Amino acid sequence: MTIYVDSAIWRSARRPGTRFCHVASDSSIDELHAFAARAGLPERAFHRDHYDVPAHARPHVVAAGAMPVDAKTLVRRLRAAGLRRR
Repeated sequence: MTIYVDSAIWRSARRPGTRFCHVASDSSIDELHAFAARAGLPERAFHRDHYDVPAHARPHVVAAGAMPVDAKTLVRRLRAAGLRRR
């Protein structure tokens, strides 16, 4: 039961110059939503199996308890838990 955050490598289609990271759980979507609420992430940031978080907010997510990993590890953990949604 861990929350993960990858590096802010994902470009924003709506906000040029902005990069995002993803926050995901390896156990349940409910755990992810509970973490997001505690960390103050807006509901609109949720996308099927993860939250999109702007690069400037990544340190806050890590301080709230998310484990930093690379993007491949985050996706592997989602798949292993059966939580990956396309």
